[in-house]
Amino acid sequence: MYKDKVILITGGTGSLGKALTKHILTSHSNVRKLIIYSRDEQKQFQMAQEYPHNQYPQVRFLIGDVRDRERMVRAFKGVDYVIHAAAMKHVPIAEYNPDECIKTNIGGAENVIHASLQTEVKRVVALSTDKACAPINLYGATKLTSDKLFIAANNIKGDNPIRFSVVRYGNVMGSNGSVIPFFIEKKKEGVLPITDVKMTRFNISLQGGVDMVMHALESAWGGELFVPKIPSYKILDVAEAIGPECDKPVVGIRPGEKVHEEMITASDSFYTYDLGKYYAIIPATHKWSLDEFIREFKAVKVPEGFQYNSGENSEWESVDSLRKLIKEHVDHNFEV
Repeated sequence: MYKDKVILITGGTGSLGKALTKHILTSHSNVRKLIIYSRDEQKQFQMAQEYPHNQYPQVRFLIGDVRDRERMVRAFKGVDYVIHAAAMKHVPIAEYNPDECIKTNIGGAENVIHASLQTEVKRVVALSTDKACAPINLYGATKLTSDKLFIAANNIKGDNPIRFSVVRYGNVMGSNGSVIPFFIEKKKEGVLPITDVKMTRFNISLQGGVDMVMHALESAWGGELFVPKIPSYKILDVAEAIGPECDKPVVGIRPGEKVHEEMITASDSFYTYDLGKYYAIIPATHKWSLDEFIREFKAVKVPEGFQYNSGENSEWESVDSLRKLIKEHVDHNFEV
């Protein structure tokens, strides 16, 4: 599927973009070209040191903003597969700069769709977030809108064989701005601020996120929103795993934050199927046979009223398992 193909990653210098790059070059080194598209020249410069052209001739770096439609059309020419990972994702910053968040997360999604339809792109996978499910903050609302745009794009493509799909997951362990690197840094001060003692979050490794993107790229029929089956953790357990000796003052929930994150609501249950490793929320209108989809993936309809949130999960990380995961995925030198 990947031999001699051209893949473009928007936001390719971010945590997931870098993990995808490493995975693709390791597991699918026969790609013709891998384009890292982002607007941060310093991050591109640093990443280019990791992938020098004489060793990785298939890697290209393109400066560009997903807000720039003309630039995106030019960048997408000759591209087979697009992974859309660019986003403005920090909740408090989005709340304070709403116009900027909307331009990047919604306008950027529209531009990705437009550029894909104008060129020869065959498949697009857009990254979502648990905050897009029943959103209470602007970031989540913009990502929900983005999800809807990508799913609906399958209905406006005409006879173009392109497929658009979405992947949604929770906190990526060790990603930029996430709680575990934050706590590791705060441990030096002896204080780990706790927002709410009841707070829980989903947990997925960078590799888990990569695997899910590749699954969608390879398996999506068009319009599915994929959700992984992953464990939850309690914020107090994360704090205990990282700094058992630290003070843990309760500082209160930040604006736009939930106590428990959701990935599938009861309202979604009418369109949700269990695929084994993942759930798929299928679009209300689709151009393919649902019966064939069920047969192909051995899909099982979830019960009416089913919901999937981090507070009522059946699988949990413990303090010990978190320590092992932190050492494996975040900081190899981590010790308590």
